Amino acid sequence: MTKLLEQVFQKVAALPEPAQDALAQLRLAEMEDEATWDKAFAGSQDELARMAREVAAEYKAGKTKRLNLSRDCRGRRLVGF
Repeated sequence: MTKLLEQVFQKVAALPEPAQDALAQLRLAEMEDEATWDKAFAGSQDELARMAREVAAEYKAGKTKRLNLSRDCRGRRLVGF
């Protein structure tokens, strides 16, 4: 165990049990979420690479245009934003 992690455990050990449990539940949930994302991305590398090649080819062929967010998306909700 690293010294920094030891410091964290010492500080957490000084908290009341409900606070310790809350922190433990939060970190366990974060770790599970990270594992889910890692698994999802591990299986998508080939598809992401294919999409990147497709976009690069479209750019080189002049099939793309610069996006001006202040002009082109005014008043619209962008997916993921």
